Amino acid sequence: MLSADYYLSSFGGKCGSGSGRPPAREDANARRLSLEDEIQMLRSRMEQLFMQEKSFTSDNVIAISSLLDLKINEYMRGRHRKSN
Repeated sequence: MLSADYYLSSFGGKCGSGSGRPPAREDANARRLSLEDEIQMLRSRMEQLFMQEKSFTSDNVIAISSLLDLKINEYMRGRHRKSN
């Protein structure tokens, strides 16, 4: 069985200011870009697995799809907060 976490890269490098903490806006933008990168990576991996497995219902495809759903929800929550 596939461990979906294995394919989830760790993004989000530190971009610091003089205080050692990134400004809130830059930090939020970096997180959003990182989420976009993670979503794209997961989507590509899910497509690859589908081509290998030839099934949307294989355990591997479902595991990546579930993780992709979580990341898309996280991204959308961040966009919703930004628009308020």
